[in-house]
Amino acid sequence: MANKNLNQAKNAKKDEFYTQLVDIENELRHYKSHFKDKTVLCNCDDPRVSNFFHYFSYNFEQLGLKKLITTCYKNQNRDLFSQNDSERAIWLEYYGDKNGNRVPDPEEIGIHYFEGDGDFRSKECIELLKEADIVVTNPPFSLFREYVAQLMKYEKKFVIVGHQNAITYKEIFPLIKENKIWLGYGFKGGAGHFISRYEDTATAGDHREGMIRVSGVNWFTNLEIQKRHEDLILYKSYLPEDYPKYADFDAINVDKTSEIPSDYFGVIGVPITFMDKYNPQQFEILNCCEPCIEIIVLREKEGFKEYPSRQKMHNGKLCQKTYHRILIRRRKPTGDSVEANHYSPLQVGQPTCYQQPDIPLPMAAEDPESYNPVNKED
Repeated sequence: MANKNLNQAKNAKKDEFYTQLVDIENELRHYKSHFKDKTVLCNCDDPRVSNFFHYFSYNFEQLGLKKLITTCYKNQNRDLFSQNDSERAIWLEYYGDKNGNRVPDPEEIGIHYFEGDGDFRSKECIELLKEADIVVTNPPFSLFREYVAQLMKYEKKFVIVGHQNAITYKEIFPLIKENKIWLGYGFKGGAGHFISRYEDTATAGDHREGMIRVSGVNWFTNLEIQKRHEDLILYKSYLPEDYPKYADFDAINVDKTSEIPSDYFGVIGVPITFMDKYNPQQFEILNCCEPCIEIIVLREKEGFKEYPSRQKMHNGKLCQKTYHRILIRRRKPTGDSVEANHYSPLQVGQPTCYQQPDIPLPMAAEDPESYNPVNKED
């Protein structure tokens, strides 16, 4: 139900959710070494209520920042960003504590007014973007494609919040495949509570006053973190009867990341939640698609449930269409035995020794809500 409200907000382009300070702290503690002597930009925030500005201004000296810039978008429709009651869009800059109290006092914060509305795509904001080393913010989900495209165009480092379905977008997936973007440490349970005035119909156990619960959210980054170089521990052995093959092409289906077989080096289809465990030294990413599984094979598996809405004929056989799968392949270990952290190093842009299957990349829909949100593995 919370996702229904999220989709309604996105359809109305009302998807400006304010991130909790605790979630920012939990994620950014893994990136502290990256911020020394850097200029940080938060360009999708109202700095008067932004917890991103709060985090960086109060930790300015500890992180060793050079400068902090935060911009505020001012839309003509006051209801769009309800917390924004200023007549003009503004941007703030902070150079750190001047009076020794380690607190960002008002007189230490430079307040500047935009000529325009402060949209991150405006010429004024782009000039600030050029000045920044690292961008950290929660951009509107409805503009996620444009936002990431701009970051890549200006070759910026970043840590941003997005929906995990963005992994499948035709604009985003190639960046993930080429190891230009990856997932951060994420939100607990794959869901986050965001400060918002939009109605939240989450269950009583998940409901928080003044917040909306959004499932399937994550952090996207291109800053190096230890997590993406940790091997996924594989314990299952490959048995053909446990891993049905797709009707479309030669690959096996895995419904849960934990069930990836340790002794199989062919093509494997895994849920998009696999990206949270992806190690580029251990696996290579081949493609993303919605493959079909022959139902006659699935019926041999105990506990199989049929989904009539996703069944179709393929090459004269009744099949079930799965949700989006990331097609991966194990990298063969170096040496005679399989040991942790013993995989051949991956260089971005370096061709692999594998022949990739001829599987076309599917066209992604225009909006995130057109995909069935997957908050957990199938």
